[in-house]
Amino acid sequence: MSETLTSRDRKVLQAIIMDYIQTAEPVGSRTVSKKYKMELSPATIRNVMADLEEMGLLQQPHTSAGRVPTDRAFRFYVDSILEVRRLNKIDQDRIILSLQNEKMDINEMMKHASSLLSLLSKQTGVVLAPRFGSNVFKHVEFIKLRERKILVIIVTKSGEVQNKLIESDEPLNQDELEKYSKYLNEIMGGLSLVEAKHKIVEEMKKEKVLFDKLMYRALQLSQKALEDEAAGDLYIEGKTNIIQSPEFADVEKMRLLLLAFEEKTKIVKLLDKALSTPGIQIFIGAENEFNEMRECSIVAAPYSKENFTLGTLGVIGPTRMDYSNIIPIVDYTARILGKILESMDE
Repeated sequence: MSETLTSRDRKVLQAIIMDYIQTAEPVGSRTVSKKYKMELSPATIRNVMADLEEMGLLQQPHTSAGRVPTDRAFRFYVDSILEVRRLNKIDQDRIILSLQNEKMDINEMMKHASSLLSLLSKQTGVVLAPRFGSNVFKHVEFIKLRERKILVIIVTKSGEVQNKLIESDEPLNQDELEKYSKYLNEIMGGLSLVEAKHKIVEEMKKEKVLFDKLMYRALQLSQKALEDEAAGDLYIEGKTNIIQSPEFADVEKMRLLLLAFEEKTKIVKLLDKALSTPGIQIFIGAENEFNEMRECSIVAAPYSKENFTLGTLGVIGPTRMDYSNIIPIVDYTARILGKILESMDE
C-alpha cells in the first residue's frame, strides 16, 4: 500500500484523518486546503481524494461533498503515518499513584485500572483480570469427602484460594491423599498453575513414574484438579463515553454495542487475541469480527510479570479515536500494572 501512495497522497490522507478524528464530520477539499495550509488547490486536493477513494481509503457518505476515512485508511494511518506521543509526566504519575495502593486487593486494582484507562482516554476502559492459572502455586491439599469424592484446595502465592470437587478412579484414604499433597507441593512449588500443568504432563511421561504408584496417582489427581481453568473476570468502565460519540447516535448501533458490553464474551475473545503478542495490538473496525463492534477499534496490550503474561487491558472507542494519545496510555498502564503485580509476590 505505502508503495502506491505518493508523498502528496499521504499528506492529504493524514489531513483528512486528523480532521475526522476531531470532528466526526465528512471532510471536504476546501477544509483540507485552508485548515492544513497545503500548497495545493482545492481542485488538486479533490483529484487526490478521488484517487484515495478508488484505493478504498476514503468513502463518500450519502451525497455529501466530503469524504470519511475507511477502516483500511485507519489501518494504513496506524501502521505507516502515526506518530505516537510520549505520555506526559503528570499522567504517568497519576497511573502509578492510583494503582500503587496497598489497601487494594487484585479485583479492586483491576477495576481501578479500567477506570483510569477510561478517564485518561475519554473512551471505554477494559481490563481482563489474570486467569486463576496465571497465579504462582503455593500449596495443594486433598480432602476425602466420600469413597471417591475428593475436595481439592489450591492456594496461590498471592493468597487466592480455589476449591474443586473431583472424583478419583479408585477409593483412596486420607493418609494416601496427604502423601500425594506432599509430593505435589514439592514438584509444583514456584511455578504458575499453567506451568504446573505442563510439569505434570512431563512428569507422567518419565519412566520412573510408571513404577511408582504413589507418584502416578498423585499426578493423575492433580491433572483433574487443574482442568477447565476459568477465564479471568472482565472489568469495563466508561461505557457512556463511547455511546456519546456521534457514530452511536443510531439507536440500533448503540443497542448492539451495549449488548456486547453486557455479554462480555466477545470482548474477552478480542482481548485474548492480544495475550500471545507482546506490545500494543490494535483491532480496527471490521477487524474485530463481531458486527456489534464494527464501528469500534480496540487498542490493547498484555500485562506481565517475570515474562509471564497474566492478562490484557485496553481501550475501546470509535474507529476515529485519537490513537496517538491512547496508545501510550494503554502501553504505560500495562507496564505499571505488571510491575505492581510482580512486587505483590515478593
